[in-house]
Amino acid sequence: MAIDIARRKFIVALSGTAFAWPLAARAQQPGLPVVGFIRDGSADANARNVAAFRKGLNESGTIEGQNVMVEYHWLEGQRDRLPALVADLVRRQVAVLATPGAVPSLAAKAATATIPIVFGVAEDPVRLGLVASLNRPGGNATGINVFNQEVVAKRLRLLHDLVPKAVRVAVLLNPADAAPAETTLRAVQEAAPTIGLQIQILNATTIGEIDAAFASLARDRPDALFVGPDAFFVSRAVQIATLTARDRIPAAYGTRDTVAVGGLMSYGTDLADMFHQIGVYTGSILKGAKPADLPVVQSTKFEFVINLETARALGIEVPPSLLAIADDVIE
Repeated sequence: MAIDIARRKFIVALSGTAFAWPLAARAQQPGLPVVGFIRDGSADANARNVAAFRKGLNESGTIEGQNVMVEYHWLEGQRDRLPALVADLVRRQVAVLATPGAVPSLAAKAATATIPIVFGVAEDPVRLGLVASLNRPGGNATGINVFNQEVVAKRLRLLHDLVPKAVRVAVLLNPADAAPAETTLRAVQEAAPTIGLQIQILNATTIGEIDAAFASLARDRPDALFVGPDAFFVSRAVQIATLTARDRIPAAYGTRDTVAVGGLMSYGTDLADMFHQIGVYTGSILKGAKPADLPVVQSTKFEFVINLETARALGIEVPPSLLAIADDVIE
């Protein structure tokens, strides 16, 4: 019993140290620049992406903990925390704001016109007001753009190729992330008639609303589900994969994260590639580059992933033609 008590005390002490570490590190190494990294979702769901970000940093000779400190802030769907969080980072004059996702990117852009911002967005950054143009961003922001309308259309076609008898497809969107939700909705509505699909829109912005959306799916029984690209949905990958398995709904996703934990298929940008580029640009800016001089990178790396075990559980026979073009098949 004494050993158990001691172990619990050690774990509590260690947890407290982990929380205090960024502040303590800044106090011990006051000369190091600080990068404020803000992302919706959770640290656990983004482990692969953070590794890619650090790799990008390292390529410029920028090593976390040696010549730069990175403060990671995970919103975990609690976007009401964002204004105060960004205001604090701006007040402390961090060296760079790294903001994968439209919501933190727009919040950062609204909060400062001087601190460099490196964004990763799935919408047109010019239309969002983040940059003046892709080649000449101007101002204090640059980054990577990972969306084009053809990606949504192709994902919908791949879902139909995988489930050819599907006619009614539910589309799950997060209206709290308005820009990608609107862009995805527009692309799906344009593509669906060309494939002979009927679309039903479902919205969810919280964990409870995801459960409610699946309760609606259980009643209406669509033939398939198309999950919009959204950081919050990625952070809820296990929940969504579990619900689709429970209700036996074939589903398509924008990234491999949900497929890796039991989702059926994904097609879209390799998010790790986006995080890597954010790390590269963050490192370049820390070395003296100006955001205005760094053109927005448009992602050309897309991946198609199929979970063969999930397909078998759903009674879906994956055509050899799809297996041949898949970038990864999970068995």
